[in-house]
Amino acid sequence: MCDFGIIIAGMPLAAPGDLVQLLDHEGRYFLLRLTPGGRLETHRGILTHDSLIGLPYGSKALTHLGKSFYLFTPSIHDLVVEAKRQSQILFPKDLGIILMKLNVGPGMTVLEAGTGSGGLTLALAHAVGPTGRVISYDVRQDMQNVARRNLELAGLADRVTFKLRDIKEGFDETEVEAFFLDVLNPYDYCAQVHRALRGGGHFGCLVPTVNQVSDLLIALQREWFVLPEVFEVLLRNYKTIPARLRPVDRMVAHTGFLIFARPVIRGAEHPPTGEQTAETPNENPGSDSAEE
Repeated sequence: MCDFGIIIAGMPLAAPGDLVQLLDHEGRYFLLRLTPGGRLETHRGILTHDSLIGLPYGSKALTHLGKSFYLFTPSIHDLVVEAKRQSQILFPKDLGIILMKLNVGPGMTVLEAGTGSGGLTLALAHAVGPTGRVISYDVRQDMQNVARRNLELAGLADRVTFKLRDIKEGFDETEVEAFFLDVLNPYDYCAQVHRALRGGGHFGCLVPTVNQVSDLLIALQREWFVLPEVFEVLLRNYKTIPARLRPVDRMVAHTGFLIFARPVIRGAEHPPTGEQTAETPNENPGSDSAEE
């Protein structure tokens, strides 16, 4: 848990055990958990933890060389970006829309398959809150060990249950509210995912290539998922100099295709395929926005 520490007169102060972020004037930062007697050695000098404990967040701290850092609490974005990784992680630009499309909130139980280094696991654990639960499946113990260490650093490990299993055997859980699938061949596991989700739940997946998307759409239709959506998120930052505001030279473009769908109860008549586009959600006949 990212603790705000001691509160005096409404001002949060850094306290022993807090996970903090130190940011220099060039935008580089360090994450550390404050420990009495500890020290941080950087190219800009040394900072003792004792000199940070008791400071209000937002303060400027000086190294023994007189170089400055600002003291912040890290955001979940910072924790995901700085997570130790043994595999590619989901980017923050994708995580935001995933949390919204899966309707993830406090107290929910969410499944994921394909733990990887735990980038999505961090975001899910943060979103479900202390009363929620994230259950994460993977076939590789080494991957889950990396993810567990990232969660422990963030103080979120108690919200996650790891399970080591080949998901072709299925899942222990049923009637869960949301499921995200991040594996190489997701189209092979749609039946298992459907059995784990409650009717009308939320399914999401990310794949890097269009042929994987096509195969997944076919499998989703076969396994009684409806309202499929496919899109990607592109992120372009801007240089924050008021007199020369313009896009930066590089952007975070294609990282993967996001696919979302909703499971329905299996019936005698297969659900229609239809066409669903994220750009025109209100163009269905009979919607409130239709012209009379």
